[in-house]
Amino acid sequence: MEAGFSLRDSTIGIFGLGLMGGSLALALKGHCSHLVGFDSDPSALELALSKNIVDQAETSALRSLPPLDMLILATPVPVILNLIQQLPSLMTHPCIIMDVGSTKRDIIDAMSRLPGCFEPIGGHPICGKERLGLENADRSLYQGTPFVITPLERTTQAAKSAVTQILSLIGAHQIEMSAADHDRILASTSHLPFLISSALAQATPQEFAHLVGPGFRSTSRLAGTPAHMMMGILKSNRDNVLAAIQKFHNSLAELESALQQENDSQLEILLNQSHRSYQSITEN
Repeated sequence: MEAGFSLRDSTIGIFGLGLMGGSLALALKGHCSHLVGFDSDPSALELALSKNIVDQAETSALRSLPPLDMLILATPVPVILNLIQQLPSLMTHPCIIMDVGSTKRDIIDAMSRLPGCFEPIGGHPICGKERLGLENADRSLYQGTPFVITPLERTTQAAKSAVTQILSLIGAHQIEMSAADHDRILASTSHLPFLISSALAQATPQEFAHLVGPGFRSTSRLAGTPAHMMMGILKSNRDNVLAAIQKFHNSLAELESALQQENDSQLEILLNQSHRSYQSITEN
């Protein structure tokens, strides 16, 4: 495929018309030659066509795929890995392959074994909602958000050009890094927060519900994410998540110790340190 990729002249496929894939389809519609959506849920396909989100909607029954210039894999991580394994039997024509999975090491490893006709590149938009599904898709979901790109050694200029054009269109900020760095960082900034929110929701007695305020709601918000959406992420990034949990344990233990020992000065020092860390992290 030539390096001069033209989004407007290309046929783009999106495999998975949930929140992420659907939002991407909404943003891409009308800006490429032809947009094809794939999903195993007939109601999602029907909605995509009725709302004019895609030009063509196809079942994701793995038989064959129509000629595409680019295929974007927007499904949970385990499904992405399964799709990558099956791609060689589904298409033989040259095609750029990009995923939007939440972990990258296993996906990049699987992509590296694709035949030469495929031009793979990894991706992960740092955005989302707890309410999933195409009905919650939003064309502005990616606007102003970081979008991590994890190229392979074999990633072509055409693949990089395709991603750059798409990110420019949807208003996302491109950040390039290795798959290993991505998974290590996201363990602390995304996967650990989900587990902390889940633990908080689990530890809070139901009879306290009438006194739940905005503080609890904002802190426990991620627990509203369905478990099946997170299992593949946690399994594929287990080592980094466990390391992040240990760091959190250490921080919580310091606070617990200061409270137990009634060391109010140390407690205040720790809380002030946390306050400064919060400001430094969130103001970047």
